[in-house]
Amino acid sequence: MIIGVLSLEFRLHGNDSLKGKRKVAKSLKQKIRNKFNVAVSEVEAQDVHQKLVLAVVTVANETAKVESRLAKVLGMVEDIAPAELVHCSTEVFSDQG
Repeated sequence: MIIGVLSLEFRLHGNDSLKGKRKVAKSLKQKIRNKFNVAVSEVEAQDVHQKLVLAVVTVANETAKVESRLAKVLGMVEDIAPAELVHCSTEVFSDQG
């Protein structure tokens, strides 16, 4: 089993409320889930108005599949995100020693 985690950090310029942040987060999470069938969650800075951190997680039986899926997620996010993507990182974990 191979598990991949894509961390995405966004800067929400001009956002001054948690309600506005939640609207952006909900929309982006739903679009990612619908297109790629992956798990998505807001993982940090829940009470910060201008920072959004999402984690995207996928599982497969091959590293190449995990990396490919996360790369496609990142590509889509870069194209559609209504906020500035300021940082992203990918981690891949394996249970095969």
